[in-house]
Amino acid sequence: MKDFKNRLSKYIKRSVVLIMVLALSVCTLFGCGGPAGAGASGGTKILYIITDFDTFRAKLSDAVVASGPQLGVDVTMVESGNSVEKQLELVSQAKSQGYGAIILRLADAETALQMNTASNGLPIVYLNSEPSSDYLKKDQFIYVGSDEAVAGRYQAEYVVSKLGVKPMNIIIFEGEQGHSGTIGRTKGVKYALKDAGVNANIVFMDYANWSDAEAAEKFGIFCKTGQTVDAVFCNNDMMALGVIQAMKDRGFDYTKIPVCGVDAVEAACDSIAAGEMAFTCLQNAEAQAYKAVEAAKILAGGGSISKIEGASEEGYYVWVPFEAVDASNVSQYR
Repeated sequence: MKDFKNRLSKYIKRSVVLIMVLALSVCTLFGCGGPAGAGASGGTKILYIITDFDTFRAKLSDAVVASGPQLGVDVTMVESGNSVEKQLELVSQAKSQGYGAIILRLADAETALQMNTASNGLPIVYLNSEPSSDYLKKDQFIYVGSDEAVAGRYQAEYVVSKLGVKPMNIIIFEGEQGHSGTIGRTKGVKYALKDAGVNANIVFMDYANWSDAEAAEKFGIFCKTGQTVDAVFCNNDMMALGVIQAMKDRGFDYTKIPVCGVDAVEAACDSIAAGEMAFTCLQNAEAQAYKAVEAAKILAGGGSISKIEGASEEGYYVWVPFEAVDASNVSQYR
């Protein structure tokens, strides 16, 4: 019954969104504006829609805006919150407002098809929330980001290099439910440990929504189970920092229990340098932002992303590699 209700809820949600797409598309038929992509000065206009700002997304957004002048385009940033309806409204109006392309962090990765339909033919560069490849189209609807599974694999490889190939009790703190980073990074950890021959026993696993406070609280819940842990894998740095603080509060020796994060934010690099956090991966916000704006500019002009470094052969993706960061090289990232 619970599964039926969940499926029904998703069906209703998607149906409502589809109705909104159709309504908004009809409305835009009567809209007016300058030539698509032409700004007041005749340059390319790009609409950047961001949901909200955590540590990484704030850094990413600053870099997107800064990349505009570097590439000679006009970037307008709009915060939509986590409202699918607001994003549909913004996407549907973009063409009539003279934008040539859209950079979009999806509030819900499952709504990419609706966004594609609402765009009225404008190209969309998805950023930081990866939609299914089913909804991507060569040189029209693409994704710029990093291969999330690689971050999880790097975490696992680091832990194996420190603890060896042996049975392990592990904790995994996941980010936002359904987010591509959550799914990919968690899978990367599991598969890499298995491939290394490690018998990993997951003693605790829960969503902590990228939050240090939630991760610290849930580590406290784990402590009540009376189980031991050999390594902690977190889908981002803020959760890893929350775990480190919870360990300090409870007297755990975090120097013997590797705690791994992702993003290489400043606080995480400082923690690694101080001998606390063990490992993180740089998710290069500046490179992702620059390539997103570069791709948007090219697509707005009717070009192909094929010449951008990191572009995939099928033309759906532009990949920015993760970089492994530990005590041996953290000074390069501070």
